[in-house]
Amino acid sequence: MRFLLSGYYGFDNLGDDALLAIIVSELKTRYPYATIDVLSAVPEKTAHELDVVATPRWDQSAIRSAIGMADVVLSGGGGLFQTATSLKSLFYYAGIVRTALRAGKKTMVFAQSIGPLDFLGKQTLRECCKGLSAATVRDARSKELFAPLVPGTPIEVTADPVFLYDPPEPPLDLTSAGLGEASDPLVLVCVRKTAHQGDGVLAIAAAVDRLAERFGARVAFLPFGGTADAEASTLIIRKCRTKPALVSLEGLDAVAAAIARAKLVIGVRLHALILAIRLGVPVLAVPYDPKVSGLLADVRYPLEALWTPGTRPVIKRIDDLVDQVWERRDELAATLAAEALVQRAAAARNFEVLDTLIRTR
Repeated sequence: MRFLLSGYYGFDNLGDDALLAIIVSELKTRYPYATIDVLSAVPEKTAHELDVVATPRWDQSAIRSAIGMADVVLSGGGGLFQTATSLKSLFYYAGIVRTALRAGKKTMVFAQSIGPLDFLGKQTLRECCKGLSAATVRDARSKELFAPLVPGTPIEVTADPVFLYDPPEPPLDLTSAGLGEASDPLVLVCVRKTAHQGDGVLAIAAAVDRLAERFGARVAFLPFGGTADAEASTLIIRKCRTKPALVSLEGLDAVAAAIARAKLVIGVRLHALILAIRLGVPVLAVPYDPKVSGLLADVRYPLEALWTPGTRPVIKRIDDLVDQVWERRDELAATLAAEALVQRAAAARNFEVLDTLIRTR
């Protein structure tokens, strides 16, 4: 058995790197003799770190060859089928699916969030995904959007594979990174650039200041996406009256250990929110993309968003929301711990659907 994985891999984005690591680990557990090939921006690094085959994602000849050798092609996980980033990005990922289907390969959309899609994006998926073998999507909204574009393809709502993450025991000691007991009560903030960035800066800075001044929280910004996220964090830090820190951690285990220690996570990054929910940590979310609002709906999170791009931040409302989440954090943590169990089972379904696909002649 030979798998080919197509996703946003090799760009030093912690969320996507975590997604890939967990998918690879699950595939190795279920298919110990399989070969796993990953389309990566840094194939040598990916191959070395995950002990897989890796193909350069920009080399069209190499991609065609990788598809030709594969038995199963997985498109995902992640938010690949969308036109918010660019139509060029959608053409790239949908084109791989089309090439795989034309080559007669079992091809599955795997743990994706779908959309947003403009008219041309929808037409692209209709054409490129004809004959798709199976699909799993990370939220109900994605199924509603994708199903009319791929009639006849079975689609199941599952969950992000990162919900299958298990932290190491004992937990990592983060004292040397400045996130030990002296940082309690810890609040982590994981941001990225968004539309209407200026309003987002004001909203998040207001929440940070409220947490620090009213509740004595020690706030640390933790970039998931390298330099770009560090720059977005710095813009907010400069607007704060208080003095939040900017920290850097290497690897999923260290980041998860920091999130597990936190009393609250303010999250723009999807996988920061997923890890927080997985570990039972309350969140205040910024739904910059439908996949974030889809996640919150699927876990039935009872609090409204901290700020939604396209709206003006109202500081009084933000203060009230911060007060509410802080006062309810034990209740919210218990609710999320229960929801995490549901999401873990749903995440495992991605691989069960794949198992069924593989057994189908």
